[in-house]
Amino acid sequence: MTFTVLTTALDSLRQVTARAAATGRLDDPTPCTDWTVAQVLFHAAGDQHAWASIVGSGSLPSYNPFDPPRHLDGGVEEAVAKAVEAATAAWAGVDPTSESVNTPLPPVPTLAPALAAAACALDAAVHAWDVAVSTGQPSPLTAALAEQLMPAAQATVEPLRGFAYASALPAEAGDDPAAALLRYLGRDPQWTPVGS
Repeated sequence: MTFTVLTTALDSLRQVTARAAATGRLDDPTPCTDWTVAQVLFHAAGDQHAWASIVGSGSLPSYNPFDPPRHLDGGVEEAVAKAVEAATAAWAGVDPTSESVNTPLPPVPTLAPALAAAACALDAAVHAWDVAVSTGQPSPLTAALAEQLMPAAQATVEPLRGFAYASALPAEAGDDPAAALLRYLGRDPQWTPVGS
């Protein structure tokens, strides 16, 4: 795939999914307060299908990604694997030199290809972080990846606050790029499950 930021994010999503499933922690709470680990993963998979259906020839998920199920036939690993496959195929057909790419984000209907790929990657990477911190895994959101994702966040997040994103949290001294991105998205970089 031409868009390495998206490849990195999708790989992270697939890896944290496999670890979460292997440890049986799919019902654990997450920073997405109303959703379990499994629901975050089904949401992330659904979002990748939505992107694929807009930028390529993929199909929409069979469920509402913003009301994700707790369980699906085939489980989270299969759902995420199929979503990553659909995203990879869709983005392989995107010309990085084209003027714009359609997005599934109604307030931001088109973006330059590299920015659109980063916006798609933002979704996968942040939900990979959600699952990682929920299940005791190392954070896949490196400073380098966060730096690549911040322009996409700044281009897409504001009109989606209150629906897909919470209000930004105040920056703190010593924030690295990953913490700064998470705070911008309304997530506490120090989040841990209650009682851990």
